Amino acid sequence: MTRKEIREHILQIFQKEFEIENPDLDDNLREKHEFDSIDAVELLLQIEKMLGSELTQEEKKQAMDIRTINHICDYVETMAKARGIDVSRD
Repeated sequence: MTRKEIREHILQIFQKEFEIENPDLDDNLREKHEFDSIDAVELLLQIEKMLGSELTQEEKKQAMDIRTINHICDYVETMAKARGIDVSRD
């Protein structure tokens, strides 16, 4: 899995699940797109599917400060590496 693949998958989730098309990678999702806590729970479920494993409570807590697509990509990359999934930079 590459960083580019992670980013593309996350953008697909935002388009399909949240009807947010082409967000800027550094947009504050809560301010600009009204991304709320219910959306965050759904996103975490999608990330679990993407990783093929459940996130621990501690890992979910780490996601609470995420505000941008770039932050989400960093988070997924960290969670993937913690599971032994090879993540390479594009």
